Amino acid sequence: MTAMLDKLRLDRLTKRAKGEAVTVSLLFTLLAVAITLLVLYGAYFGLITALILRSQFFSLVSCAGLLYIGLNARSGSVRLLCYALAPVALVPGYHLWASYLDIIMRGAMATPPDLFIFVGLMAVVLVLARLAVGWALVVLVVLALAYAWFGDLIPGRYGHGGYDLRRLASTLMLSTEGVYGLPMGVAVEYIFLFALLGTLLMKVGTGEVFVDIARGLTGRMQGGPGLSAALSSAMLGTINGSAVANVVTTGTFTIPLMKRVGYSANLAGAIEAAASSAGQILPPVMGAAAFLMAEIIGVPYAQIALAALVPGLLYVLALMVAVRLEAGRLGLERDTEAGWALLRQTLLRRGYLLLPLIGLIGFLIAGYTPTRAAVMSILMALLISPWSRQTRVGPVDLAIVCRDTLLSTMPIVAAVAAAGAVIGVLNLTGMGLMLSGLIVNIGGQNMWAILLLTALVSFVLGMGLPTSAAYLLLAVLVAPALTRLGVPPIVAHMFIFYYGLASAITPPVALAAYAAASISGGDANRTAVEAVRLGFVKLLVPFLFATMPGLLMLGTGLEIAFSIVLATIGTVGLTIAFAGWLGRPMTRTERAAVAVASLLVVWPQAVTAVDPVTIVARAAGLAGMALLLYRVMLGQGPAAAPYDSKAS
Repeated sequence: MTAMLDKLRLDRLTKRAKGEAVTVSLLFTLLAVAITLLVLYGAYFGLITALILRSQFFSLVSCAGLLYIGLNARSGSVRLLCYALAPVALVPGYHLWASYLDIIMRGAMATPPDLFIFVGLMAVVLVLARLAVGWALVVLVVLALAYAWFGDLIPGRYGHGGYDLRRLASTLMLSTEGVYGLPMGVAVEYIFLFALLGTLLMKVGTGEVFVDIARGLTGRMQGGPGLSAALSSAMLGTINGSAVANVVTTGTFTIPLMKRVGYSANLAGAIEAAASSAGQILPPVMGAAAFLMAEIIGVPYAQIALAALVPGLLYVLALMVAVRLEAGRLGLERDTEAGWALLRQTLLRRGYLLLPLIGLIGFLIAGYTPTRAAVMSILMALLISPWSRQTRVGPVDLAIVCRDTLLSTMPIVAAVAAAGAVIGVLNLTGMGLMLSGLIVNIGGQNMWAILLLTALVSFVLGMGLPTSAAYLLLAVLVAPALTRLGVPPIVAHMFIFYYGLASAITPPVALAAYAAASISGGDANRTAVEAVRLGFVKLLVPFLFATMPGLLMLGTGLEIAFSIVLATIGTVGLTIAFAGWLGRPMTRTERAAVAVASLLVVWPQAVTAVDPVTIVARAAGLAGMALLLYRVMLGQGPAAAPYDSKAS
């Protein structure tokens, strides 16, 4: 609460405003503690019915969120609206808890009192989504509700008989098919819980350990701060999962350090943005989408995490190669304060702070459910915190952890509530399957045409949305178009997942790049362009899923091995071509040749294909790349002018 009050600058407020700030902040913190206890109890004991747990969770989160937004609102009308809706947000949760048996007995059919509560619930969902996320989800919810209500006015196959308020209330509020559907279940069972674990680990200092380990491993190399930023942000992302939050957490330290050794403001911000977005695709959290994917596809969470491991590591590898080449091209200095001594000192003195993460992996391997494993890891973090005065967590610190967790997850909960309402309408009307069928009709039976259409739709729908909300919408609207063509479900969902997240670094949204630019002082658009150049793997690898499912650990051991080797060679080759430097500046012809050879290596055909075209293409790519790189490393050929990243 102290940080929240400090942010409000109480010294500049009137006595009445100070009282309001203290009261609302105290209520927010108390609600955060109550939500944490509810989630922990539900996760460990699992004795609360799904509808009751989800409705109670959303009521508490939305009430707290509206109070916080109202307190920080500049507009008096917005403040009054939020304060008026905050108690309304508590009504659906209490109503469903008190009337649960009656709702079951009448088959979840809405009564007149339910209709008034449903209208209040949708008002809370729309206002909270608008103020916490933006207009995108609000527009989608309004369009979905309008389509459900006026569907009888639409002619042809896309019309339907229309659904009145009673049917909408029954589906969207009194069942687990709407606002309290699967997305909200994942939010209460996984998202908040793992966010709590990540916030607690940051509180005890695990984030600083990640940064120092990365500096110890890479700091003495040329351009070491850039490599440290890439590695530390990727490691921190494994417990964070939010690209923007990762940027503002590690970027405040890594970006000034990169600029100090010679990186430009644009390049330093781009490296941090590209590295921070790695957390969205790296297990175990993956922006909480890993748990959603497991529930939607119906496979164990461990299989999703394993499938995401190789592509995520491939992204980090390509990014670190790109950063190292940029450092060589620019002739940057080394981080003289880092090195093996720092690594050894960090592991000896603070290595125990990694035990909760090690324990989390161990619990998952031992067969614990993700929720139970997360609870056990939280307990481990609390047990190790008293070992040092710097890491000790007291009651006030725990309240702050609960508050910070609620602050970080509140936009996600608002997003999944809105997404749940949209998904409920799509399932009720059947529009979801019709939209995916439209993509198939436009693309015909051409796999690559459908992949391109799917990538475009995923990119557009994912603009500016949180990871979980973007994936949820795409899983319902777009993924079926791929599965109808015989694409394995996990491949289809990983494909849309990657492209739904691309907007974190790609213009015009590029939230992670813009956040990094605000820290580095660079140009936001140039930072975003540089981030795309460094993080291009996020745009390339999804297409490899279709021909190299071994990257997702699907197929035989030989197929998996071939997929990993070919994809690694191809992505590293493209990274070299984009960097334009390998011991010396490369000519444009050399860069183009390396790029072509790299694309031939990942020829769009299955790794087990034995047709002559595929064999010749890959053999030519491997031979050509080896020859060109050998020629460049020996310094043969005309030297080019130093590569200018601004011109790319």
